[in-house]
Amino acid sequence: MDQRIIDLYDEYTHAPLDRRVFLERLTRLAGGTAAAYALLPLLENNYALAQQVAPNDGRIVAERVSFAGATGQVGGYLARPADGAKAPAVIVIHENRGLNAHIEDVARRAAVAGFLALAPDMLSPLGGTPSDEDRAREMFGQLNAGDTVSNLRAAVAWLERHSHSTGKVGAMGFCWGGGMVNALAVEEPELDAGVAFYGRVPDIAKVGQIRARMMMHYAGNDERINEGIPAYEKALRDAGKTFEIHRYEGTQHAFHNDTSGARYDAAAAKLAWERTVAFLKAGLAA
Repeated sequence: MDQRIIDLYDEYTHAPLDRRVFLERLTRLAGGTAAAYALLPLLENNYALAQQVAPNDGRIVAERVSFAGATGQVGGYLARPADGAKAPAVIVIHENRGLNAHIEDVARRAAVAGFLALAPDMLSPLGGTPSDEDRAREMFGQLNAGDTVSNLRAAVAWLERHSHSTGKVGAMGFCWGGGMVNALAVEEPELDAGVAFYGRVPDIAKVGQIRARMMMHYAGNDERINEGIPAYEKALRDAGKTFEIHRYEGTQHAFHNDTSGARYDAAAAKLAWERTVAFLKAGLAA
């Protein structure tokens, strides 16, 4: 697909770009209305593809939960191995569309891999994730950044105390959630490991506060996010932090999201997931 079209969709999903304006610009790039609407299913998320692990998979137990956050109760989706044994915990932080079927499936994948996985709904202070994705995107601009990090810190504390937890807690996040992993690592000394998929870098001046082991995955074709990599890498190295940075050449932002046809890259997603699981298992070992 034309890189200009993918870049336009990235702008639409991350900037305050009205859907009408997005469709007008897509129509011009595609060469007509019919061609533009033919491209939409390849660009937009198709949650019918979002199930690698079924909710009733016998290997796991999955349920709706809530915990006390800084702004009140925070809803979420919790998945864990069905054997009942204690497991290292992982917070799975969603993209800027909120807690949806894809992220719930990622939590179940993490449970199959041996983790107690909590996918919190970070839009809970605003009433929770709506079904309308455009509305969900708009709501992110209404979140208070400090309160959002505080709610994630509350999730760390909740998981540390959970009856099925070993007490070790990590986090993984995607896009907006990747940025929140970086922000959480700066502010939460109890976080043991963090994995950020194509996430915005944290305040460079605060990188020295990070105590968690960190892993970052970046797409090759993601100028908006990648411009922050050099300064972040230097700050981590200068501060003597334990970290890994992986860049997947030829891939697009959101390459791990298998519900996004035009941007998903199966090979890169598989490799990044394998690296993530191994990294978190090592970082969250008792």
